[in-house]
Amino acid sequence: MGLDIGIELLTLIMFGSLLALLMAGLPLAFVTGGLACVFLFILGDERALNIVPSRIFPLMTNYQLSAIPLFIFMAAMLERAGIINDMFDVIYKVLGGVKGGLAAATILASTILAAMVGVIGAAVVTMGIIALPAMLKRGYDPKIAMGSIMAGGTLGILIPPSILAIIYAVVAEQSVGELFIGAVIPGLMLSGMYILYVVTRSFINPELGPPIPMEERVSTREKFQLIGKMSAPIALIVVVLGVIFTGVATPVEAAGIGTFGAFIVAAIHRKLDWPTIREACLTTLKASAMVIWIMFGATIFVGLYVLEGGQQFVQDALAATGLGPWGILILMQILLVILGMFLDWVGILLLCVPIFVPIIKALGAAAFGLSDPDDLVLWFGVLYLVNMQMSFLSPPFGYALFYLRGVAPAEIPMSDIFKSALPFLFLQLVGLVLCMLFPQIITWLPNIVYG
Repeated sequence: MGLDIGIELLTLIMFGSLLALLMAGLPLAFVTGGLACVFLFILGDERALNIVPSRIFPLMTNYQLSAIPLFIFMAAMLERAGIINDMFDVIYKVLGGVKGGLAAATILASTILAAMVGVIGAAVVTMGIIALPAMLKRGYDPKIAMGSIMAGGTLGILIPPSILAIIYAVVAEQSVGELFIGAVIPGLMLSGMYILYVVTRSFINPELGPPIPMEERVSTREKFQLIGKMSAPIALIVVVLGVIFTGVATPVEAAGIGTFGAFIVAAIHRKLDWPTIREACLTTLKASAMVIWIMFGATIFVGLYVLEGGQQFVQDALAATGLGPWGILILMQILLVILGMFLDWVGILLLCVPIFVPIIKALGAAAFGLSDPDDLVLWFGVLYLVNMQMSFLSPPFGYALFYLRGVAPAEIPMSDIFKSALPFLFLQLVGLVLCMLFPQIITWLPNIVYG
């Protein structure tokens, strides 16, 4: 029989060693899985090792998760086919004449991109490569330019088909479709807030975001022709999200339709060839493998922690703070943002959600002024997604900041990238508070769709 360690000490040892190894730069997937196996061996006997297959097997056979590689593949195909460059070009020419129009165009393009992609890194890097030079060349304030790229890029977490939402739904045992629909209005609300912010700032001080010169603008007739060019990818998004929202297809089937559609769109744009498909397949393989391995490792780690009584410990610790239900909710969200500075999003989800969701359920829907217990998990899920979006932007370790650092001109200091994120981080906080105070923002649409 293994060692008997008190849960307080165990919490410290397990999460302490996790942080230490991550700071040493080891990959999350193998740190969580490896540590879990080491602790299983120390704490339990050989029978305890059964937890490994019993936690991994349900994930391996989970039907919902098959949407992830399909959505990643769809995004990779569209990216390789050059659709994203075209799209920025179109929106940029249509909106370029407005003050702050290019920054607004960037956010708008990122919003549409989020509906195609669902992976954050891709959106920030792509926009950083395409939109940043375009804005700096037109004399935009670098902070507004970079902020709008990062804020727009993080929308991919929220706007369906978000890969994070799929994993959340699987872990919290919730309907993927409902979570997708619940995230639509908050996602569009945040996107609208960003655009409003950029345009207002540029309107008050046109030097921050000057309109493009007259000779670069296009006539109304040309604008319609340009929008026509984008009809195929936009139609694809409408079809994919449409079949999910009307309930015609499950998210997995929709992902299949989307993947097939991506081939057609690439063919229309004359980009359907072997190198494109091969590159897209490789990208998909790398990204999916990373996500799935992290899921395997983290699920064993959390499984062991819960088995040792961790769930009860966290619940008692939160209750002992003497905070009411709202206090506990806010504390959880602060924890999520802090973890977001160190861990990547799949890791946070698998470490926190299995522990947090039962606690939120135990507090009950009535505590938050909701009538339906099903709405409670949905509401918390979308709040969680908004939190993750904040963790991507929060200095000093937000992922979006480093994605942008990789493609921004070398003469822009890191401190400027941090500063450019702050106003948008504040807007996200406002959005989060609105979603907390008015749960209808999240629950209204799913209730209409699913009755």
